[in-house]
Amino acid sequence: MPMDCLLSRARGLWEGMTEVPGASFAPTGGVTVVVAPNSTLSPPGWLGVVVLGGSALVTAPSEQAAAAVHRAVAGLSAEAVASAEAVTALREVLPVGRVLGPAALAYTSRAEFRPVSAEGLTLEELPAGHGGLRALEQVSGEPDMREAGLFTITSPGFAVREGDTVVAAAGYRSWPSRTAHISVLTAPGQRGRGLAKVTGSAAVAHALAAGLLPQWRARVPASRRAAQALGFRELGTQLSVEPG
Repeated sequence: MPMDCLLSRARGLWEGMTEVPGASFAPTGGVTVVVAPNSTLSPPGWLGVVVLGGSALVTAPSEQAAAAVHRAVAGLSAEAVASAEAVTALREVLPVGRVLGPAALAYTSRAEFRPVSAEGLTLEELPAGHGGLRALEQVSGEPDMREAGLFTITSPGFAVREGDTVVAAAGYRSWPSRTAHISVLTAPGQRGRGLAKVTGSAAVAHALAAGLLPQWRARVPASRRAAQALGFRELGTQLSVEPG
């Protein structure tokens, strides 16, 4: 799939998640702000920002919030609208609570995917609710568990097991527009061994075989590197901001 087709599919996903008919990304370098109280682009009632291919799409829960966003981003480039700089600008025009992101958004295709072999490892396919996956989340701690989102997957889990213990796993959740949102988690004591690439590769292969668009969202540099090693290309950034 050529780069422009990847970008088109990714934009179509996020445009649909605004739940606003006709909402679309601005031309390159532009910023579109829409009032979208039912948007799933961010948690309910939050401001949602996605930058893809050099243009930004922002959802606001109310007209008042949308007006504040317009004021805050007036002096920013489209790329900066999903950055810490934008959060600082928003704090000057409205109260700000929690912030999620910025996180990189990366995508791949059959042509660009670079699979990684599980040679020498025990790689298993497990049901999404398997106890081994839940045990991996427990040992990883709540922050890493929520960052990975393994508990949300609708696909099978693809796990590396050592003895009776699952030490790494990946899967994906089915999103709108035939998108597979990839989740990857490795136990703290097992990181640095390339296990995220092995399990992630299995999850991505499963998604591509089903005709889905794999999406990898990551803040942590190690996760971003794993995605890039598998042939993902970073096309943009996501940011969610809770009005105070």
